[in-house]
Amino acid sequence: MLIPETAALARAGRRLPTEARALLTLTSSGLVGPERPDRLWSMLRALRRYGPVGAAVTVAAIRHAGRAALIDELGTLTGADLEQRSNAVANALRARGVGPGDGVGVLCRNHRGLIDASFGALKAGARLVLLNTDFAAPQVLTVCDREGVDVLVYDGDTEGAAAAGSLRDSFVAWGAAADGRSGSLEELISSGNPAPPPPPSRPGTVVILTSGTTGTPKGAQRGQPDSLAPLAAILSRIPFRGRQPTFVAPPLHHAWGLGAALLNLALGSPLVIRRHFDPERTLISLAEHRCRSLVVVPVMLDRLLSVDAERLEALDLSHLRIIATSGSQLSGALATRAMEAFGPVLYNLYGSTEVAWATIADPEDLRRAPGCAGRPPLGTTVRVVGPDGCALAAGRTGRIVVGSGMEFTGYTGGGTKAVVGGLMATGDVGHFDPSGRLWVDGREDEMIVSGGENVFPREVEELLCAHEAVADAAAIGVDDAEFGQRLAAFVVRRAGRDIDETGVREHVRANLARYKVPRDVVFVDELPRNPAGKVLKLELARQAAGARRSDDAPR
Repeated sequence: MLIPETAALARAGRRLPTEARALLTLTSSGLVGPERPDRLWSMLRALRRYGPVGAAVTVAAIRHAGRAALIDELGTLTGADLEQRSNAVANALRARGVGPGDGVGVLCRNHRGLIDASFGALKAGARLVLLNTDFAAPQVLTVCDREGVDVLVYDGDTEGAAAAGSLRDSFVAWGAAADGRSGSLEELISSGNPAPPPPPSRPGTVVILTSGTTGTPKGAQRGQPDSLAPLAAILSRIPFRGRQPTFVAPPLHHAWGLGAALLNLALGSPLVIRRHFDPERTLISLAEHRCRSLVVVPVMLDRLLSVDAERLEALDLSHLRIIATSGSQLSGALATRAMEAFGPVLYNLYGSTEVAWATIADPEDLRRAPGCAGRPPLGTTVRVVGPDGCALAAGRTGRIVVGSGMEFTGYTGGGTKAVVGGLMATGDVGHFDPSGRLWVDGREDEMIVSGGENVFPREVEELLCAHEAVADAAAIGVDDAEFGQRLAAFVVRRAGRDIDETGVREHVRANLARYKVPRDVVFVDELPRNPAGKVLKLELARQAAGARRSDDAPR
């Protein structure tokens, strides 16, 4: 049995090769490079004071003080601007009694106020709670109460802004105050000292809410990493580079948007953001700011491809080298369309709020195997396991479990994800192909048993989305008196194309087993989705239940 000191040395020894490879990756990306001793000391001191996340703007300011760091609808802020503004927020919050462990909620869309409030809260040692701007007021109140939010920074036009009056302090970051009592975030910044705040007794933490596609969103808490290896993991598969403008379209209150923003701030890459996603305006911004990278979720990518072809061709997007997508399923059909329009620049990250990342598909993966989830990046272990917890051979479907070093520390209300052999379950099932690429077959809790046969809705969804007359599709299981469950498909027709229920069923019957053919086909104008692009299947189940009640009503 190893004594604790020996065990610690053994762990460090196992990490050393990964850390060395991480350093090489970070150097080639431009995130790490030769620095003057005084700058290097200042960066190390900031990392020790505020942690790698809290110190991100500080490090960016030291390395890129006078360069553009953020571009939003109000203009451009430099790295030095972001540093001073977040310092001022931290010092002003401390003066109001906010300290380590206190909850600071941020209910903002993508603009500078979210960045200022978030980094200010972390520098004060607070628990940063990132709230979904799509929440209605009762949801905001519920989550603020559950997560112990003491101070709220919010946009005046969000529904949940009504919660502001019930908290210790509240500040409006955009627009007018909802209750007439909230202060202004800009006034808070003006009142705060822009000098670096004293180090908190412990680093701040981040609470990100899960998607909540099947129920009330949970708070997933995550500490700060103890090295820069997590950044290297992403950079080992997606070639973001330093000082290259990046447009981040997903909400920054979601893990994918926040992670992409943090990475590019660390790289010294100007971060281009807008409060609302508009496909044509996004393409214009890409051309205007000569963005090298675009971060989206799949539904945003689909909307970009719907922009008039002549308009698209008129814009100079020759500098675009990366379109990185995550947050929800990227269908093979959408991946193929995107690369036909933009070239071999598409990358797809598969992960979750709880496990962070798992695998990343690069353009070559998506060309050879559209719809795959790709391969594990640097320092990441992914296995597909059976009921006994043992790894399964390629081609066999089982639970997907992940070890990335950035797994969450548990839900704020208690509980966590299952852990198998030291690896955390994603909640999905899938398989590896013979080339080592992961395929996600569906959610564990979405598998239905119809007439004794196992059916994963995702396989049907992928097939339907590949049909030329289908713009979008989702499938769910519904109760069935004869078969136990049956499949119901919700289909969005593509503009100018036509398909009926018979056509949907025949398409599935021609490509999949008979028991996978949906017995119910419902045509809708659009699928209900959350801001991350995930389909709200609970809402679809309600629609299906309502339709059944209507069918069963006396006539």
